[in-house]
Amino acid sequence: MKKMKTTSKLLFITVLAGLMLFNNSCQKDLLEQDPTVDLFADAFWKTEDDATFALMGAYGDIRYLFDRDYFFDGNGEYFKARGQTLSKTILRNGMAYSTPYSWSPTGYGSQHDIYFKSMYLGVIRANYVIANVEKMLPEAKPSSIANLEAIIGEARLLRGMIYFRLISMWGDVPYIDFVPTRPEEAAGFSRMPIAEVKDKIMADFTYAFEKLPVATPKVGRAAKPAALAFRGKLQLYWACWNKFGWPELNGFTPDAIAADAAYKAAAEDFKKVINDYSLTLFRNGEPGNIDALGKAEILPNYYYLFTPIANGDKEMIMAFNHGLTGTFQGEELMRDFAGRTMEGSQAWVTPRFEIADRYQSIITGDFADPLIPMNPTTNPNARTTANSAVNPQSYANRDYRMKSTILWDYEMTLALFQKKENGWSPWIYRVYNTPVTIDGVVYRSYNTDGSNSGYVFRKFVRNTPGHDRSNGNFAWPVMRLADVYLMYAEASNEAYGPQADAISLVNKVRHRGNLPPLAAAKISSKANFFDAIEQERIVELIGEGHRNFDLRRWRAIERVWGLPGGSGKRHYDTYGIPNDLYYQNANELTYQRAYIYKIPGDEINRNPNMTQNTPWQ
Repeated sequence: MKKMKTTSKLLFITVLAGLMLFNNSCQKDLLEQDPTVDLFADAFWKTEDDATFALMGAYGDIRYLFDRDYFFDGNGEYFKARGQTLSKTILRNGMAYSTPYSWSPTGYGSQHDIYFKSMYLGVIRANYVIANVEKMLPEAKPSSIANLEAIIGEARLLRGMIYFRLISMWGDVPYIDFVPTRPEEAAGFSRMPIAEVKDKIMADFTYAFEKLPVATPKVGRAAKPAALAFRGKLQLYWACWNKFGWPELNGFTPDAIAADAAYKAAAEDFKKVINDYSLTLFRNGEPGNIDALGKAEILPNYYYLFTPIANGDKEMIMAFNHGLTGTFQGEELMRDFAGRTMEGSQAWVTPRFEIADRYQSIITGDFADPLIPMNPTTNPNARTTANSAVNPQSYANRDYRMKSTILWDYEMTLALFQKKENGWSPWIYRVYNTPVTIDGVVYRSYNTDGSNSGYVFRKFVRNTPGHDRSNGNFAWPVMRLADVYLMYAEASNEAYGPQADAISLVNKVRHRGNLPPLAAAKISSKANFFDAIEQERIVELIGEGHRNFDLRRWRAIERVWGLPGGSGKRHYDTYGIPNDLYYQNANELTYQRAYIYKIPGDEINRNPNMTQNTPWQ
C-alpha cells in the first residue's frame, strides 16, 4: 500500500467510515438501482460492468458535495439563505453538506467542519474506484482498456473537483490519493502546500481529458469538455490568487508571472471547450418569448434552462442527475427556492432587494434608474409612482432573465398542491395567502414565510405538477457553457485585454436576456470589460453558487461591503424597511476570516502536525 504524508487520525476515521458505507451507495445508473454485489469481495472487480457499477456509486454520493452549491450564494450580497433543510445537513452514507445556518455574508468561515470531512469521504469514494479499476487493467481485454481508463478518468475528475473545492476554501489541505486500510497509514501527517495540491488536481483533470469520451454516454456523466472546463477554471483561480494575493494563507506568495501564464492557459482551455465540441447555449441562446407584466403563461427560455426540460442539453457541460419519488435521490430545489404556495415549500433562499437593479434595460442595454423602496400601506401612491419598487410598471422592458429569475409584486406563478395545478397565484409582498381581485378575477396570493426583501425566486421553481417539493428530477448544472463563455472572457481579458471573440461571447450571454450588445464604452478598456463580465456573472449565475467564490478570488469583499471599521452595508426590502446589516464596524480579522475557512478544531486537537489557518489561530 502506497503511503502519503497528508492526513490525520480523524480524517482516517472519516474516510474509513466512508469505505464501510460505500457498499451501500452504488447505483447501476445514477438514479435508482440498488447494489447487489459486495464491493469488498475479491471477485467483484472483474468486468467493465463491475467498474461502472462502482463508479455510479461514487457519482451518487459525491453529487451531494456540489448540488446544494446555491447556499454559497448566501455569502454574497444578492441572495439570502435564511437556513437550510435538515436533509442538507445530514445526508445518506455519511455525506453532509455543512452545519446549519452558516450562509450569511459574514462569519461563514468557521461553519463548514462537516463539509470539510465529507469532502474526504468523497475523495475516498473516488480513490476506491481508481485503485481497483487500475488493478483490472493488466488483465483486461484489449477491447475493454479504453472504457476502463475512461472510468478511471471520471473518478479522477470527481476527485479533482473535490480537491479544487477544498483548496478554494481552506488553501493548504491534506492530500490522499490512496485507500487507507490501517490507522497508521493515515495518521499524524500535515497539510500539503496549495501549489502541490494544485498540480495534483491538474494531473487528474488532464488524465480525465485525455481518457474521457468526446460526448457523455448518458446524462449525469462527464466527458472531455467537462474535464477541460474544470482544468481551465482551476487555472483561472490560480491566476487570480497569484494576481490578487491570498495573504490569509500562510506561506503563499503571489507571483505576477505565474498569474499571467495561468490566465493564458485558462483562456486556451476554455477556448477549446467553446470551439472543439459543437456545444451551444440552451435553445441556441435565443431569448424566446415573454408574457406581459403580471402574467406567466409565456416565460423566456432562460427560465426553462433550470427545469428538467434542459436535462442533457448541450449547455450542461456537466450536471449531477436526480431521480424522482422513491429513489431517495430527488433534488430540493422547489422546497428551497419556493414558498408555501408551491407544494408547501419553505423558501429557504430568496433574492435580496439589490438584485433587481442589476437587470438592465432591453432598450438602452444599460442600467435603469434605481428602484425606490416605498411602503404601499403608508403611501397611497406607492404602486403608481415612477421607479417605485412596488409599482409593477417599474419592471417593464428589463432583461428577460429578470422575469425568469424573480417574482415582484403582482407577478403570477402557477400554484401547485398535492402534485396538481392549483390555479394562478400573484406574489404580493406581505399579503400572503389572501384573496385578491385583479382585473375582475379573484386569486389567492402567494404564501410564504421566507422573504424579507420583497421578492421570491422563479428560477429553479417548477411550473409543472407531478412531483412533491423534494423529489424533482432536474440535473443540477455543475459546469455549463455560459459560465465557460464568461470565464473565457475574464481570462483572455486579463491576458490580452478586450478581444473580439470574448466580447462576442459575452454578447451571446446577454442576448438570452434580449439585451443589445455591449456599448463601446463597456469594452474600451480591460477594467471596463471586466465590469461588464462581472455584471453578466451576477445576473446569469445567481443562485448557482458562484458569487462567494468570485468575490474571494478577486479580493473584492471590501469593494462590496466597505473597508474595515466602516458603516458596512444594510439591506432593505421593497417597502424601505431595513433588515440585515453586515460588516458594520467590522475589524480586519472579520474580513480575513471571510477569505479563508477554519480548519476543523477537532482535526487540530487530534493531530499535532495539523496547522490552523492564520486568521483562526
